Amino acid sequence: MTPPHSRPVRYTAELHLDGVTDKAGFLDRCARDLALPAWFGRNWDALADVLTDLSWWGPRPQEYLLRVHGWSAFRRAAPHDAATAAGILTDTETYWASRGTPLTVVLDPLPAPPPG
Repeated sequence: MTPPHSRPVRYTAELHLDGVTDKAGFLDRCARDLALPAWFGRNWDALADVLTDLSWWGPRPQEYLLRVHGWSAFRRAAPHDAATAAGILTDTETYWASRGTPLTVVLDPLPAPPPG
């Protein structure tokens, strides 16, 4: 049995959506920023598959954190694609929660423009 202290506490990943305006751009950015494995097929089903098999992220931690930057701009540019992506991310959170290793997705809005 592995001692609890040998398991990493948290794995954090950052997804930057600046300039992303469609599904293809979103999936390409996921592949790049999350260092998805070569078998990632760049479609919604493949994204769901890769996010429920995180073995490629290394040893299973106690929890996962995925910070998504620029979500608001992506949602404005591609509302249908953003809704699909959000559904996949929500399903991913549910999947990992049921397995005792929570995955939290934080959708960060773009920073507010400076006043004036």
